[in-house]
Amino acid sequence: MKIVTVVGARPQFIKAAPVSRELRKNHEEILVHTGQHYDKNMSDIFFEELNIPKPDYNLNVGSGHHGKQTGEMLMKIEEVLLNEKSDAMLVYGDTNSTLAGALAASKLHIPVIHIEAGLRSYNMHMPEEQNRILTDHLATMLFCPTQNAVDNLAKEGITKGVYNVGDVMLDALLYNLKIAEIKSNILADINVAPQKYILATIHRAENTDNIENLTNIFKAFSELEWPIIVPLHPRTRNIIKNNANLFAFINDSNIKIIEPLAYLDMIMAMKHAKIIMTDSGGVQKEAYFLKTPCITLRTETEWIETVESGWNILSQSNSETIKDAASMFKTRNFNTLKHTDCYGNGDASRIIGDIIEARLK
Repeated sequence: MKIVTVVGARPQFIKAAPVSRELRKNHEEILVHTGQHYDKNMSDIFFEELNIPKPDYNLNVGSGHHGKQTGEMLMKIEEVLLNEKSDAMLVYGDTNSTLAGALAASKLHIPVIHIEAGLRSYNMHMPEEQNRILTDHLATMLFCPTQNAVDNLAKEGITKGVYNVGDVMLDALLYNLKIAEIKSNILADINVAPQKYILATIHRAENTDNIENLTNIFKAFSELEWPIIVPLHPRTRNIIKNNANLFAFINDSNIKIIEPLAYLDMIMAMKHAKIIMTDSGGVQKEAYFLKTPCITLRTETEWIETVESGWNILSQSNSETIKDAASMFKTRNFNTLKHTDCYGNGDASRIIGDIIEARLK
């Protein structure tokens, strides 16, 4: 059987690595990179580090407004599908690449496999929420990372072809953690000691495209007592550069902006951070897997298990709530908090491979 897999953003490269290893045992996989993330640190190095086969197609779509970007992906993915005559389309997560892949396949009556199905923030202003809902309603096989995701789908009347398999990001992290511990020198490279810094990532439009939110976040960072390491997306870096008068305080603060980190370096930076502050869904989970406290710079999260366990605190994008959340972690005893296997046991990719093998026969 031939499966076309579409990826386009760095979290999808991470998820694809363990799944591709399983798929290629029994199937031909055609890997399509949309080019949604195109900077070397955001894309190429992930294929090298994670030992993912080079893409069979690189669509080189790049950035742009949502409609233009999604439309261009849709046209180019359709061409690939017509050329390859595939038996199934596999997509990950909730990006424009995800939706474009699902739409292109569905229009051609090709079964859609959605890994990380069923997540909901219930915030329809988020492009990610729109993408994941539409993809779920187009999918034939829906692989959920948690029981909550299964329940979300049931509320929308989706019960056929739904599987709770665990989280493939846990598979990837467990596989790469030992490698990172040997190969990564990131703490020495950025001159920080374990448990003596905060790691922060910011990329969602609700924070980066809102100058008030972005300045509030960085103001809060500058008023915390620990150094703040911020591996910054090129687009967000440009926003700060273009509004230098609003962000002048960064130059004389505890904030250290660095280039986006390769995956192995990111694992080690997350593992040894005192706190992680992020608006990324993937980073929230990885923080939980690594037992690193996390503050989510949003008012909601798809990964409610991390909040319910006490390892994650939701914070609005204003200075006081961010500082209050950081203060709460000072007194929280993490040794008493539950840390369950709600995301599976690290074998989600094998389970997915087995189900796809059975379904496509």
